[in-house]
Amino acid sequence: MRLTPSQTEAIQRVVRDVAGDDARLRIFGSRLDDDGTGGDVDLMVELPEAVEHPAALTAKLSARLIRALHGRDVDVLLLAPNLRHLPIHDVALREGRLL
Repeated sequence: MRLTPSQTEAIQRVVRDVAGDDARLRIFGSRLDDDGTGGDVDLMVELPEAVEHPAALTAKLSARLIRALHGRDVDVLLLAPNLRHLPIHDVALREGRLL
């Protein structure tokens, strides 16, 4: 996985602060390829409860994560009981790694 320990800690801290302690976090996509270079950080945040304002939560997570990672692009995907399950969720669940 192409994240430093400090980047991983920063991501975990932001997600915990914004989404709560019950949020589970997965990284998926190109950052899992140790031989790759560049690329954004693809994250899926799994929440056990319904999300009232998913767009606002996603935007807040993205903004805070980009700042915490000093401008690195971050894509945030939410998974919650009240949100539509899409094929990208299956990819993240199948190929992703818990942080």
